Amino acid sequence: MSAAHAVPLRVALVGNPNCGKTALFNLLTGSRQKVANYAGVTVERKEGRFHAPSGRSYALLDLPGAYSLHAASLDEAITRDLCRGFYPGEPAPDVIVCVVDATNLRLHLRFALEVRALGRPMVLAVNMMDAAKRRGIEVDLAKLEREIGVPVVPTIAVRRNGAQALVSMLDSMSANAQPPVSTAADVDPDALHAETRRLLSLAVTMPRRTAEIDDALDRWLLHPILGIVAFAVVMFLIFQAVYSWATPLMDGIDAGTAWLAGWAEATLPEGPLNSLISKGIIAGVGGVIVFLPQILILFLFILALEESGYLPRAAFLLDRLMSKAGLSGRSFIPLLSSFACAIPGIMATRSIQDPRDRLATIIVAPLMTCSARLPVYALLIGAFIPARKIGWFNQQGLVLFALYVAGILSALAVAWVMKKWRRDKSEHALMLELPSYRMPHPRDLALGLWERAAIFLKRVGGIILAMTVLLWVLLYFPHGGTDVTNSFAGHIGRAMQTVFAPIGFNWQICIALIPGLAAREVAVSSLATVYALQAADDAAASAALSPIIASGWSLATALSLLVWYIYAPQCLSTLATIKRETGSWKQMAISAGYLFALAYLASLVTYQVAVAMGGG
Repeated sequence: MSAAHAVPLRVALVGNPNCGKTALFNLLTGSRQKVANYAGVTVERKEGRFHAPSGRSYALLDLPGAYSLHAASLDEAITRDLCRGFYPGEPAPDVIVCVVDATNLRLHLRFALEVRALGRPMVLAVNMMDAAKRRGIEVDLAKLEREIGVPVVPTIAVRRNGAQALVSMLDSMSANAQPPVSTAADVDPDALHAETRRLLSLAVTMPRRTAEIDDALDRWLLHPILGIVAFAVVMFLIFQAVYSWATPLMDGIDAGTAWLAGWAEATLPEGPLNSLISKGIIAGVGGVIVFLPQILILFLFILALEESGYLPRAAFLLDRLMSKAGLSGRSFIPLLSSFACAIPGIMATRSIQDPRDRLATIIVAPLMTCSARLPVYALLIGAFIPARKIGWFNQQGLVLFALYVAGILSALAVAWVMKKWRRDKSEHALMLELPSYRMPHPRDLALGLWERAAIFLKRVGGIILAMTVLLWVLLYFPHGGTDVTNSFAGHIGRAMQTVFAPIGFNWQICIALIPGLAAREVAVSSLATVYALQAADDAAASAALSPIIASGWSLATALSLLVWYIYAPQCLSTLATIKRETGSWKQMAISAGYLFALAYLASLVTYQVAVAMGGG
């Protein structure tokens, strides 16, 4: 291999949101990806490697989507600075690949002209050529290449060999390829629009601006009444599937964890190490891993809705409802992201240009039911809600759906109160691009699920494992695990119980709340560790946590804890992200304060009402 081929060529992928850029990145790099954050900010950084048939290696960087290099958000600023080679700690790319959607060149070519003005070696990848062909759109690539002055290649990111022309073009370019010649049209906004129109008239034939299938679906899915009904049905079915589809996988993981704990206890010699591994690490970490199938099923639906082009339409559909509560349709996607985790949801508010709407979205994002709450919900619902059918529906799925709805309604209520208090009561119009509908590609869904599973398991291997070991130490000493009630953790829990007794929490729950501050799902592993050490015999120690709490807690306590987790600020990482995104300790303190107050008040009402109705 030559020296030139030994050094990876740095290639940056840029493009508007919804241009298929990430699908192209997945096609080229597969699972050879690294996801991190850019230094000093919370913007996600994705880099992958691939090798061309020629033997040359490439380092491919998937830059944040941008509508313009005249940055209106942090994402766009990072894309601009990286392309110019001005971003600290990031070398300039050798080649920029600007990805444009062949079905939406009217919007995307304007951005390509801005990228050309940077004066760096560039390739224009005209993506979704198959979709354009189906719609009767003809793109004369040779003429477009001649007029725009940079290499132009077709790509189909959803096909196995859909990037072959792009790889061949990159192979033919050397690391010192000549930059394009920019013109006045690249810098003047009016000239940019005029140049885009000229290129379209010369190189593109488009029978109609939108696809017939898009128009047909939008008549139903964007209808002010039928669209809302369709959206509600989709959300409802998602939460039904979270329970119905995941049960067999969860049963298998649960059985495997119990077997492993029993094997470790029988194999290792008696003593602290035996207890740490069997009743601490395996019981604690295994109690969280069992919920991975439910989390991945929820992510699967969110990714599919995003890939299909439905999410921007849902944002448009809900804009009127959300504006009445003091939010905007742009808040929908960050809030939906918060169902996976509030941290990326809060980070996604950078796409909201209005500071007032952005702050309101950040403040209410923690009320969305993130996946970290799912293990707690699943544990309590499985223990206290009978798994029976109500008509066609699963009763446990109905309760889970109700918890999600409670979080959503609470977020709208908090945003409405904020709207009443703020001085600026003007309404801001929503403007966003509605991409064409498309079938989600299995490869992109699989890679997305793989990334999220890896993130979850890293949390299990890092934060959750560390907290589980720490809690085991507090529970095991000073009496060697023989008297958990009088252990260090027992004394802490009983001290806390004086505060939490009015809402029905016992000392075991109080103890679980402390490590749960690191990550909400740690509460489940903490409870598993507490009850494993409390068990009177080996059989009880290896038993599932659900039947143990079902026999030891009242229904009122379970309902109170469920309601607590709708509101409680049980995630220090989320609070730190709020501080980072707002730059204000005050806003972080306000968020933590109102969430704790809501959690305590709602749990107090729930517990006292449940006891009065005989659930205590």
